[in-house]
Amino acid sequence: MSRYSANEIEAKWQKAWEEAGVFTAQRSADKPKYYVLEMFPYPSGRIHMGHVRNYTMGDVIARYKLSTGHNVLHPMGFDAFGMPAENAAMASGGHPKDWTYGNIDTMVNQMKPLGFGLDWSRMFATCDPEYYGQQQALFLDMLEAGLVYRKNAVVNWDPVDMTVLANEQVENGRGWRSGALVERRELTQWFFKISEYSDELLSALDTLDNWPAKVKTMQANWIGKSRGLQFAFSTVDAPDGFDRIEVYTTRPDTLLGASFMGISPDHPLAKHLAEDNAELAAFCEECRRMGTSEEELEKAEKRGFNTGLTVRHPFDTSWELPIYIANFILMDYGTGAIFGCPAHDQRDFEFATKYGLPIAPVFVPEDVAADSADEYFYKGESAFVPMKSEKVRYVRGFCGTEVQTGEEAVDAAVDFCESQGVGHGVTKFRLRDWGLSRQRYWGCPIPVVHCEVCGVVPEKKENLPVQLPDDVTFDVPGNPLDRHPTWRNCECPSCGAPARRETDTMDTFVDSSWYFARFTAPRATTPTDASEAEYWMNVDQYIGGIEHAILHLLYSRFFARAMNITGHLPEKSKEPFNALFTQGMVTHAIYKTTGADGRPVYHYPEEVETVGGKVVLKDGGAEVEVVPSAKMSKSKNNVVDPLAIIETFGADTARWFMLSDSPPERDVEWTAAGAEATYKHLGRVWRIAAEAAEDQTPANDQDEALLREMHKAIHDVTAGVESFGFNASIAKLYGFTNTLSKSKAGGDAKRAAAKTLAQLMSPMTPHLAEEIWSMLGGEGLIAQAAWPVADAAMLVEDTVTLPIQINGKRKGELVVAKDLPKEEVEKLVLAHEAVVKALDGAAPKKLIVVPGRIVNVVV
Repeated sequence: MSRYSANEIEAKWQKAWEEAGVFTAQRSADKPKYYVLEMFPYPSGRIHMGHVRNYTMGDVIARYKLSTGHNVLHPMGFDAFGMPAENAAMASGGHPKDWTYGNIDTMVNQMKPLGFGLDWSRMFATCDPEYYGQQQALFLDMLEAGLVYRKNAVVNWDPVDMTVLANEQVENGRGWRSGALVERRELTQWFFKISEYSDELLSALDTLDNWPAKVKTMQANWIGKSRGLQFAFSTVDAPDGFDRIEVYTTRPDTLLGASFMGISPDHPLAKHLAEDNAELAAFCEECRRMGTSEEELEKAEKRGFNTGLTVRHPFDTSWELPIYIANFILMDYGTGAIFGCPAHDQRDFEFATKYGLPIAPVFVPEDVAADSADEYFYKGESAFVPMKSEKVRYVRGFCGTEVQTGEEAVDAAVDFCESQGVGHGVTKFRLRDWGLSRQRYWGCPIPVVHCEVCGVVPEKKENLPVQLPDDVTFDVPGNPLDRHPTWRNCECPSCGAPARRETDTMDTFVDSSWYFARFTAPRATTPTDASEAEYWMNVDQYIGGIEHAILHLLYSRFFARAMNITGHLPEKSKEPFNALFTQGMVTHAIYKTTGADGRPVYHYPEEVETVGGKVVLKDGGAEVEVVPSAKMSKSKNNVVDPLAIIETFGADTARWFMLSDSPPERDVEWTAAGAEATYKHLGRVWRIAAEAAEDQTPANDQDEALLREMHKAIHDVTAGVESFGFNASIAKLYGFTNTLSKSKAGGDAKRAAAKTLAQLMSPMTPHLAEEIWSMLGGEGLIAQAAWPVADAAMLVEDTVTLPIQINGKRKGELVVAKDLPKEEVEKLVLAHEAVVKALDGAAPKKLIVVPGRIVNVVV
């Protein structure tokens, strides 16, 4: 080629890699293994630049490890079940399976031109019966091991999608897909016993040295270990069977500031009272139409219903607190009952303010006197809620009025209450069991049968997979499995009597909680193959977005333990991900105008241009408002099609740009100018290599300098790749490219440097690297060549550059041997052109040489 043409070379080298089986992973006793995995995508239809960035990072690591002698597993699959496919089917009249597999084909065809070094032979989708059949086998093993159970529970119910939602799927009180107001309902649900592993999941975070600290903190907060007090209030004139109400509190130090008791609308006492009180029943039903996420409870208006009943304070039987049913209390948190301390809890404060209840401070800031506590507090418009580790002055403390931290006061309060026979100290966790039942079609069927004779019966493993029927319709809201004419009806696996299949399917988080293990043996007739899992696990490097920091990673950690207990993963894999990296997002400017109806109209990047310093529409010239650096979003039209970039500039340009512009943990903004600059740089690299291939310059005294810079580049680029500092590696490659282009070294030295440059670039720009390697006579494929190793001797500098300052201003520099005596340095300084000119024949007033650092001349 006379010039760099990505379109000519990229398909050629992709075919060469495929024919050579470069990325097909097989066990080997001769090499250390390395398993790199990016969080697999949902097949939404087309890949976006976020996918490109994520998978390029993983590909850099995979290719680098391959070249350093590792046996690399780098697989790809699709997280393919879920509501979007059902919604698409309802909108188009099609089938979720057709929509999903069509999108998978599209995305694979988009991903392959990017040259990712993936073992495509291991690809699967979680909606493949072969995959979810093994997931059903896992479920049965976990059921037998006591890790799964069934119970009634209050859940978030989406009345439009007609399915249960996790708390995280409730946004502003509405379903994240349908936008419908969410209700609370009591349903019989299947649960995983993840809460039994709360302490283990929490303590094991300390062993994850190669996880981001922020992710571990987020998980620790979600698990939420706390020490508190479990005790009971005695009721006054309550119905039979309700003489005591149990409470768990993490702030027993505030018990002396109590002003009311609050119970959940689903508390047994509330249900009992509602049986004969229509107004109360209506209030409780209204509460159930709220979401259950903490965010929702924080934002919602605090409302209550005064039952007319009271409880006695445990330390003063004449002190009675009214019992309210409150809309911000849930049954599955603690005991479903609280005491309200309005001075030090914002929700309690809002509630007490609304209903005119007392607000008695228990503590004030450290610098406020105890006798002015009430005056200080009532100037405020919110509760005083300091961190537990913060020192405060207690004015109603169990151990006198003194300054101490909340943590110290909680311990003192627990000890005091226990000494008085009021409850006992308890350690609890915020983490609740994982409800996995979903009332939808496009998910993994739960493999159990309901028999009137035998009850709930596990399906036999030889009958797996319990496969979804294809002949379903979505013209009626709800789960099509509930109304399927034949699928639901079956025989009991135990007694053979007519029975009914479970029509709930599994939460899609289940699908993604063990896929990493399945990749070790994706065609096995059991969930895993023991020998393959022993060899390939753990995932050495896991890469994905921070949005999965809690649920996906926490559920995967639980599943790894469950799979160890049930014999599907080795003991070493209880923590499945040795290292985790969370990459930033890809952003792009948003271009918008205002429509005739006053609503914003968003424009694609290709619809605008810059004219006279202003951004305008190409069609009509209207000026456009620019919102810089926003997350790419289809709804805002600020997306860039990777295939369009590949067609214009090539895959290597997209890969290089995704890595070069910012540290990988931060967001990167895609710009057309940046892509063009990258393409020009890669063209320049190609030209430099082509010139080196033809260079006949004989060896000379410049060779060593070039080779020294080459070894420095090897050292620095390697360090960058190994530490995820891809942008730092690329910065070094830019510098080394400039050095090579300006070098006067001989042709052999230039060719050696250009081949090394190609090797160092190969994880980032594999196609260009292969072309240069071939052009320069490299043996075999660069993808299979050994990574260059820096010569330590070449990294040692024999000379040093000394800046020369004259009267405090830098006027030049001097290159001298590192071990040149001070007297010899002084002679060279006095002979330097700038110094001679400044002295003009006079002697310097001072000549100061700081060895290896700087020279100061005072004239």
